[in-house]
Amino acid sequence: MAASAARLSEHVRPEVAAVGYDLEDLTVTAAGRRSVVRVVVDKDGGVTLDDVADVSRTISDALDRLDEAEPGLLGASYVLEVSSPGVDRPLTEPRHWRRNVGRLVTVTRREGEPVTGRLTAADDDGVTLGEDRYPYADLVRGSVQVEFSRNDDDEEDAP
Repeated sequence: MAASAARLSEHVRPEVAAVGYDLEDLTVTAAGRRSVVRVVVDKDGGVTLDDVADVSRTISDALDRLDEAEPGLLGASYVLEVSSPGVDRPLTEPRHWRRNVGRLVTVTRREGEPVTGRLTAADDDGVTLGEDRYPYADLVRGSVQVEFSRNDDDEEDAP
């Protein structure tokens, strides 16, 4: 019987936290006789390739220990894929907003039109776009907008 994502998350989350990362998502899908375990991790300051390699070893060790304790839990074999969140990931937790301060974001509000602006602050209660404050309770979702160049970057480079 293949393991559920919830069961694996319960086991992996504390291991990931112990080495300084947040477990953002874990999915399990069948691929023939194998299970594919996809894990998304993040931390303040972002995740580097070296970070992904380090946390991959931690997760792999944790899954191996779990599979030894509960043989067959992961099926005949599994493939582990670890990555950082993509720019298209919705901002749903205060930590997601804090990690994106300085970036251009669009927020969908419970009432009113969507608002796009520079995320200038984020705390446990809400976010500030430019000079405007929005409590989390008033927001449905947020997303980071991809910028190919920023005006303030161009001004700094000007002679």
